[in-house]
Amino acid sequence: MFQFRRFLAVVAVAIHIAAPAHAEDSGPSPSVTAFVHVNVVTMDDQEVLRDRTVLVQDGTIAAIGTALPVPAGARVVDGGGTAYLSPGLADMHTHSTTKQDMAVYLANGVTTVLNMGDATQEFVAQIRPAIESGRIPGPHVVVAWRVDGTQRYGGLVLTTPDDARALVRLAQTNGYAFVKVYNDLSKDVFEALIDEGRRRHVPVVGHGVTSVGILRQLADGQVLVAHTEEFLYTAFSQAPAAHPNQAPADAEIPAMVRSVLATHAYVTADLNTYATIARQWGKPAVIDAFLAAPTTRYLSPDRRLGWRNDDYIRRKGELDTRLAFLARFTKALADGGVPLVVGTDAPSIPGLAPGFSVHDALDRLVAAGLTRRQALAAATRTPGEFFARYVPGTQPAGVLRAGNRADMLLSSGNPLDDLATLRKPLGVMVSGRWYARPELDALLANVAAQYDSVSGMPAR
Repeated sequence: MFQFRRFLAVVAVAIHIAAPAHAEDSGPSPSVTAFVHVNVVTMDDQEVLRDRTVLVQDGTIAAIGTALPVPAGARVVDGGGTAYLSPGLADMHTHSTTKQDMAVYLANGVTTVLNMGDATQEFVAQIRPAIESGRIPGPHVVVAWRVDGTQRYGGLVLTTPDDARALVRLAQTNGYAFVKVYNDLSKDVFEALIDEGRRRHVPVVGHGVTSVGILRQLADGQVLVAHTEEFLYTAFSQAPAAHPNQAPADAEIPAMVRSVLATHAYVTADLNTYATIARQWGKPAVIDAFLAAPTTRYLSPDRRLGWRNDDYIRRKGELDTRLAFLARFTKALADGGVPLVVGTDAPSIPGLAPGFSVHDALDRLVAAGLTRRQALAAATRTPGEFFARYVPGTQPAGVLRAGNRADMLLSSGNPLDDLATLRKPLGVMVSGRWYARPELDALLANVAAQYDSVSGMPAR
């Protein structure tokens, strides 16, 4: 790492850039980038660090300080005293597997994604390494292998403990960081996944398994719950058959929070995902509105078709009471100290576009009563802590401090005052690779043009 004392030894150069957040390259792909006159939201300090210099070398934050000398030949990004630098965002539940989706995530300030199932071998073995090397623009990609006990949901089927142990070994060999469990696994297969995963440092994440129950799963060692609503299915009191979508009583929430907290497990705060499902539940016209949204320009034609044919619109009843309950439960989890991470399930759920839905998820958490800091931590600091804890060899990220990976987002305003400022970043850095706003716009325009050329007409 570029040590701070080496910066003190270099000869500083005075570079004046009139426009805030404008980047000036002094050479091809300089190894050092200096953000000057930026306000830093570290997500570690309670206060914003005003008018700082942040020095980055070879993908790592080297130093943060006041008026640090800038080495000759460095790329300089001048925040003009008004721009804010904060950690890049994470989407901890995606099903995106294309180069185009990765570009859209990056353009939205998302610098890490956790693919939670059905990733193609091409994506895992070719696209992901190309992103990490910088040949393809995109966020860091972590992958989970989805398994189930039946073919009902389309997952890879495991029926014996031997199958489970072999799967964990294959996951480790092929670079999968996690195994994601699904609803229909048997108890003995789940236990084998936990045991072998612990041996090989491939932890279990995912759904509530009906034969086990989510609280038992967490006590046994599952480290992440894929959806907050999983607690509705195997933990809270079950709704009567006559009213299958009835919400549990709020009186059950405090004990549930204590039980989850005791396991030290993480929970995916996917409140906006459930809200989006509730919005289209039994309402075909809502899909038309989703497909008419401007963000659909950046959704592949086959995904648009998939949204059109999804079966949520054919369901009966409504989910509004459960949605309201989950909002109260999510706030209780946050206030109770349970570590929450943002996940969207994009783009497999109609209405959830890659990247854009992360910002909607943050807004939904604030609407549920979380503070902006709590919401932003769920997309920055807490995912970084999760990966540092469970993925061996991971460079720390999610907090802006020296030694951490340089995944950052530059915005015109303070996100702790208004999260909307993150929707249109002035620039994004991932592993020290800097993309200014014009480059981000070009990424989006290129994706839209590719899809338009295939479909023959632009999305509405």
